Amino acid sequence: MDDQTDIHRLADALTANARDLARDLDWLTSMLEMRLSAWFAEPSRSPPLPLSGPQPAMPLGSGSLYAAFLLRHDITAAERLIILLALAPHVRPHLLDVLWTRNEVTQRGFTEFGGVAGCGGGFMPSAETALFLLAGDDLAERLKVARMLEAGERLSRLDVLRVAGVALGEPQSSGALQVSQRFLGMLTRGRETGPVFDRHFPARQVSTGMRWEELVLPEATLSQLEEIRHWLQHGDTLLYDWGMGHRLRPGFTSLFFGPPGTGKTLSACLLGKLCDCEVYKIDLSMVVSKYIGETEKNLARVFDQAEYRRWILFFDEADALFGKRTQVSDSHDRYANQEVSFLLQRIEEFNGVVILASNLKANIDDAFMRRFQSVVNFPMPRAPERLRLWREAFPARVTLDPRLDLPRVAERHELSGGTIMNVARYAALRALARGTTEIRAEDVEEGVRRELHKEGRAV
Repeated sequence: MDDQTDIHRLADALTANARDLARDLDWLTSMLEMRLSAWFAEPSRSPPLPLSGPQPAMPLGSGSLYAAFLLRHDITAAERLIILLALAPHVRPHLLDVLWTRNEVTQRGFTEFGGVAGCGGGFMPSAETALFLLAGDDLAERLKVARMLEAGERLSRLDVLRVAGVALGEPQSSGALQVSQRFLGMLTRGRETGPVFDRHFPARQVSTGMRWEELVLPEATLSQLEEIRHWLQHGDTLLYDWGMGHRLRPGFTSLFFGPPGTGKTLSACLLGKLCDCEVYKIDLSMVVSKYIGETEKNLARVFDQAEYRRWILFFDEADALFGKRTQVSDSHDRYANQEVSFLLQRIEEFNGVVILASNLKANIDDAFMRRFQSVVNFPMPRAPERLRLWREAFPARVTLDPRLDLPRVAERHELSGGTIMNVARYAALRALARGTTEIRAEDVEEGVRRELHKEGRAV
């Protein structure tokens, strides 16, 4: 019954979105016709659009996510038209076909209209298209509209759209208007969607079903994690309300170091869960490229997507990029150091939290340490912590063999939390295979033996 209710609720939300978007797209069409009529009548005297006039009203009871977004953020008429312009190729692509009009003098498209050709042959609006629509040839107004499209301005901060990067020397206005996947998903699927993990976006979202209270770490480590938590919760207040923005950089960078399985990734996920931030784990195997310049491009895509979204970026095995720098003996060494410099610059400019993880602190170049706001040690758990991990490792529905002495196992074997969970999984699967819910002592011992063997240690 609940699933059916959710389906009907989603269908109603999409219907409401379609209704409100259709009305606004009709408004965009009329404004575009007004601009083109004025332009072809007298191209040299094309004033800004009269946006102070009537625009489609958004009733408070509309029920659409689109209307709720406009009302919640008090979107202006100009911002609304830019959003519709970026949305048009996705929801009504033929609307912009009129901008393919050929200039009879040059026998090509009008430079003033901007735009780029999409893969399907459709007109993809550029920043120049927005400038033309809203400002005409009024230079002062063009500069105002151009500022609205800059990274860091409202449309970018709200993660609605961005202007694609352009080649060196090309005008910024030639960059295509790119609506964010998150915003597009909200309007067309009724839910927000994140970027797709692939070679163009080498980061995948990670999460956990655990709770902060279940995190088993030394008090010193938990205290340092609290510092990051406080930044996530109060950083904006410190920077902007308390006026520290001119003294502090906008983000927070931390190094997590310790053996595998000691909770580095889990802690990042729990910080995100606790502070309502998405956590994206960067796959360095996809980021680092043997081709000169490609690493910077891969990293730039991640940071561009993450800007102003309150993401936590988690770089696992960070010593692949932040390890001890080699002497520059050839061009590849020089470019490798440039890649690190590029990443450091992006991290320092990033307004979110970046966590770098390494198995060994000694692997990280000392020159990078001053860049971190915190360095958090994740040591191997001590016997009392291991006992808690063992007791919480098994599901509530199982019973433990009376011969299974968990305090003795915890005292005897120095294992990480991740390794203990591997043993618990092995023993639980053995119980399921037997058709019982009892965790046997010999299965736990065998699981420990297997894990120690994997690590090259004797039982």
